[in-house]
Amino acid sequence: MNSAETPAKPGQRKLLFSAGLSWMFDAMDVGIISFIAAALATEWSLTPQQTGLFTSMNSVGMAVGAAIAGIMADKYGRRAVLLWTLLIFSIASGLSAAATSFAVLLLLRFIAGFGLGGELPVASTLVSESVPVKDRGRAVVLLESFWAAGWIAAALIAYFVIPKYGWQAAFIIGAVPAVYALYLRKSIQDPPRFKEQARAGAAARLSVRERFVSVWASPHRKSTIMLWVLWFTVVFSYYGMFLWLPNVMLLKGFSLVKSFEYVLIMTLAQLPGYFTAAYFIEKFGRKFVLVVYLLLTAASAAWFGNSTSEGMLIAAGICLSFFNLGAWGGMYAYTPELYPTRVRSTGVGLAASFGRIGGIIGPYLVGMLVAREVAIGAIFWLFFAAILIGAAAVLWLGTETKGRELTD
Repeated sequence: MNSAETPAKPGQRKLLFSAGLSWMFDAMDVGIISFIAAALATEWSLTPQQTGLFTSMNSVGMAVGAAIAGIMADKYGRRAVLLWTLLIFSIASGLSAAATSFAVLLLLRFIAGFGLGGELPVASTLVSESVPVKDRGRAVVLLESFWAAGWIAAALIAYFVIPKYGWQAAFIIGAVPAVYALYLRKSIQDPPRFKEQARAGAAARLSVRERFVSVWASPHRKSTIMLWVLWFTVVFSYYGMFLWLPNVMLLKGFSLVKSFEYVLIMTLAQLPGYFTAAYFIEKFGRKFVLVVYLLLTAASAAWFGNSTSEGMLIAAGICLSFFNLGAWGGMYAYTPELYPTRVRSTGVGLAASFGRIGGIIGPYLVGMLVAREVAIGAIFWLFFAAILIGAAAVLWLGTETKGRELTD
């Protein structure tokens, strides 16, 4: 990244990099799950329903964690909640390596998901509040680009580590962020606008019920409806498609190692997807990026699900990664801009939490449909329809926030 692409001040670049690394570790954990699911299905003879339940359990924890952490971050500060959620998910991820039964593994994945789901909306809110308006959208999309780095790391671990050392080694690597949290404790501070409100005591006086009511009050109701539909459809389709990618490759006749190799190639396309979205989001606006990238994601999903040759499969997978992750960047940049400071993290957390319900349903639904021998092509047409609904919600209900100052 050059200086034209990142926030200008060294302190802002340091914040972006520090929060981005925690984001990368989150993505690595989620990404590893998709590869571990494929390995576990073979080693533990899991049924498709069990595989779907395993990949969904992370999202159950994330749904709970996003809602609770969002509310706590508005009350106790972004920095404190970011650190605690990072520690929770790191420790649970490391302990997952010692799981000896499917039930214990599910419990640990719920706890890891709780921490992970809590960290993501808080980190995006923190960066959004700390960067000037002219760089804000770009900065949050670049923060999201660390997700691609995490997925690439997960794919590399899957390709080089899991076949040789087993899935347990991948979980142990997932515990590394616990050490990084010690560094974050000194390098990240709460944004000035939150500190000002904290000194005034306005945010602390709000109860949980008042925060929820405020998010659904008339000034924000239209935006909240739009965001909840957007988050649900994007998370539903993303987790339904990407957590099953290695298994889909297996179902299409490729070996485990070969499927990991192809998914790694597809994952590399996420980075240019983020970087183009980071450029367009400040040039053409949030709605433009979200609608265009979502429409192209839908087309890519239909193409991928119905590809018949190896070349078409890889090309469609690259397009799917490129446009889907670019849309994610736009969504994370857009969401905090629609709420005032005192309930911003609550609004982001609740939208993310509702979205995670889609993340629970998506992978589990795929498992059920695969068990019933529904064609992969038909399953991906379902994701095509869901993504179109999300794009329509933004187009009709969304308001453009490009160049708008955050409200207090």
